[in-house]
Parts: sequence; C-alpha cells; structure tokens
Amino acid sequence: MDVAAVMDIGREALLMVILISSPMLGLGLLVGLIIGILQAATSVNEMTLTFVPKLVAVGIGIAFFGPWMINTLIDFATSMFQKIPTLFF
Repeated sequence: MDVAAVMDIGREALLMVILISSPMLGLGLLVGLIIGILQAATSVNEMTLTFVPKLVAVGIGIAFFGPWMINTLIDFATSMFQKIPTLFF
C-alpha cells in the first residue's frame, strides 16, 4: 500500500463526508437564517425559537434525503471493499 493509495482513499472519504452532510447543514443554515431574520425584525430573543425549527427541519431533511444518503454510503463502502484486494499488491 503506497502513499498515493492512502491519499486517494482519504480524499474519497472526505468528499463523501461533505456530500452526505451538506443537505442537513444547508437546511440548518437556511432555517437558522430565516429565524434569525425574524428574531431581528421582531426583537424576540428566545433560544428555543431557533433550536426547535432547526431540529424539525433537519428531521424532515433526514426523512427526505435519508434513502439517497444510505445508497451513497452503501456504494462508497462497496467500492472500498472491492479495492481491498488491489491495495496490497
């Protein structure tokens, strides 16, 4: 196993982390921004007002994006297992 193979696996793993986490982070960011704007406009500074909608949005996002996320992770794991015989020779 050479350095190039390790770097390639690490790069693929980091790309997968970014790809899988981006929908949830994007939803949390979007809902947080909307709630922040509403709080600034109404001068309401309630901490649970930001936490609960983000939690609901991420939950809905997991329900919506969950099958795609699982299929993407399964494809990645399958490709990693298929690479095992080629890594040591």
